[in-house]
Amino acid sequence: MRTLSLFDEERLSLPKAIELSIESLQHYGSFYKHWAIAFSGGKDSSATVTLVANLIETGQIPKPESLTVLFADTRQELPPLHSAAMGILEELRNRGFDTRVVLPELDYRYFVYMLGRGVPPPSNTFRWCTPKLKVMSMERELEKLREERGEKFLMLTGVRIGESAARDQRIAISCTKDGGECGQGWFQQSSSNAIADTLAPIVHWRVCHVWDWLLQADLELGFPTYEIAKVYGQDVSDGEEPLNARTGCIGCPLVQKDAALDRVVAQSEWAYLAPLQKLRPLYWEVKKPQYRHRKHGELNKDGQLAAKQGRLGPLTLEARRWMLEQVLEIQEEVNRAAIARNYPIISLINDEELARIEELIAAKVYPEKWDGTEPTGDVMLPEIFPDGSVQHLLFNSY
Repeated sequence: MRTLSLFDEERLSLPKAIELSIESLQHYGSFYKHWAIAFSGGKDSSATVTLVANLIETGQIPKPESLTVLFADTRQELPPLHSAAMGILEELRNRGFDTRVVLPELDYRYFVYMLGRGVPPPSNTFRWCTPKLKVMSMERELEKLREERGEKFLMLTGVRIGESAARDQRIAISCTKDGGECGQGWFQQSSSNAIADTLAPIVHWRVCHVWDWLLQADLELGFPTYEIAKVYGQDVSDGEEPLNARTGCIGCPLVQKDAALDRVVAQSEWAYLAPLQKLRPLYWEVKKPQYRHRKHGELNKDGQLAAKQGRLGPLTLEARRWMLEQVLEIQEEVNRAAIARNYPIISLINDEELARIEELIAAKVYPEKWDGTEPTGDVMLPEIFPDGSVQHLLFNSY
């Protein structure tokens, strides 16, 4: 065996990582009667929820008076991940744990918000999807849980170092605030009037620990977690270097390449989902000027000419109707193949959402400060300068 030098560091094993997680849960968990777990269906939150459930069942950590698992269902998860999440929730319920599926309010669901109100697909400069689909609904459910419990509870998350540089920086700053060490779990304490304090019990786990645990949770503990590894493209039994891949929503318009969906449809049992690859090009298409209204000659609240003349805004009613047809056709194409193969069907837009979208389009609903009388973005218009002067077009195109 090679002797470690002063410059070597002992590599953290999964058993040692679990031991540190137990220590943090025993210590911080003892201060709270009630716990909750934020569950997204991804690899890290799945590892967290199955780990905590197993540690409670085996008596390695004390069982709180209540443990509530909150699944944030955006209705935009990759179908195999959503199916695995539903399987995990069912297994947790069978073991006596309280689980809740948290949905966005109807008008804030992805396609209702986009096609019903005309809000363009999210972008890196206008990322409305996360707050509307996940944050707002989870905050509402957490407030409800706080009222039910009558006191502040402990919120467990799957936050882990190495997921992103920005997140690592937030963890580093937070750890210096409370004097904790990341190896013992990242703990954030808030005021006594707050909804919950937060603990990330696997913050110190490496990605290989996550994959190893997900395999163990499936083979030894009965949780359907192996499918999660397959979605991420990681065969945890092949001996290769574990992937630190991340997944997003179906056809995420914020990325240049939807690697997660590509990995899914490359596998034979999910190849029938291939029509979903048409979504991202569709999102990019409707961002173009001809599908959107734009402001021209807009005044600010002081009656002065607004600074951003010509800014693109919501989707036109015609664009929304056309896009709705495209999305429904993609959904139908997937489901025809699913039924033919006896595979699970998908629901991009369900009946309730479709009815609401059609209702909002019929009512000509637009986002605040837009009414649909604005010209479309492809119409050539005179340029208006800040002083109010106008540069007329040499040739009229209308």
